[in-house]
Amino acid sequence: MTIDPMIALGVLVNSHPELARELERRGLDYCCGGKQTLTDACTSKGIDLTLTVSELAAALTEEVVTKEVATEWSTMEAAELVGHLESTHHRYLWEELPRLSALVTKIVSAHGERHPELSAIAACYEELCADMQPHLLKEEQILFPMIRELAVAQSAPSFHCGTLQNPISMMLREHDAVGKLLAQLRQLTDGFQVPTDGCPSYKACFAGLAELEEDTHLHIHKENNLLFPMVVRMEALKV
Repeated sequence: MTIDPMIALGVLVNSHPELARELERRGLDYCCGGKQTLTDACTSKGIDLTLTVSELAAALTEEVVTKEVATEWSTMEAAELVGHLESTHHRYLWEELPRLSALVTKIVSAHGERHPELSAIAACYEELCADMQPHLLKEEQILFPMIRELAVAQSAPSFHCGTLQNPISMMLREHDAVGKLLAQLRQLTDGFQVPTDGCPSYKACFAGLAELEEDTHLHIHKENNLLFPMVVRMEALKV
C-alpha cells in the first residue's frame, strides 16, 4: 500500500477508516482539521513525514480489520448516514456522558485533595457536556430531520433557516469548540495517564475519557468531512 503525503486527513480516513486510530496515536487531527494535508499535519506536530507515511502504509497492509464494517458508513447516502450517527455516536454519548459525569464526581471527591488538578479536569468535562448535549439535540430535532426531508424531496424544500448551509455552519463552529475542549482535557489529564495512586474508579474514568475523545473525533469526522459536504452538494443539485 502507498499513501500520498499530500492527501487531506479527512479524505484519508474516509478511504481508510482503520487509520483513524493510527492518526489518533500521533495526535493528527482528522476531524476538525480534516482539510489539512498529511504533510502539513506532520510538519505542525514536528513528526517525521517519511516515517509516518511508511508506518501508515504498513498499518494498512498488516493490520487485520473487518473492511466491510469499517467502511460501511463511508458509502452511506445522507439519510442513512444520519440514522447511523444517531444509532451509534449519539446513542453512545447519551449513555456515556452521565456515566463519566458520575465517575468524575467520584474521583474528585476521593482524590481531589491529593490531586488538585482534578478540579480543572472536572470543570473542563462539565463544559464539554454543556456544549455537547444541546448540540446533539439540535442535530436530532432540527438538522437531521431537515436532511431526511431534503433526501426524499424532488426540489429543495423551503426551510425556516434558508439554506442548510446555515445550520451546518453553526454545527461546524460547535464542533471546533468541542475539539478544543477535548484537547484541553487531554492536556489536563497528561494524555489520560492515571497516577500511581489512582483507584479502579480513577482508571475507569480516564479510560472512559480516552474512549470519549476517540469516538467523538470519529463522530465529528463523519459529519464534517462526509455528511455535511454531501448535504451541501445535494441541496445545490435540487435548487
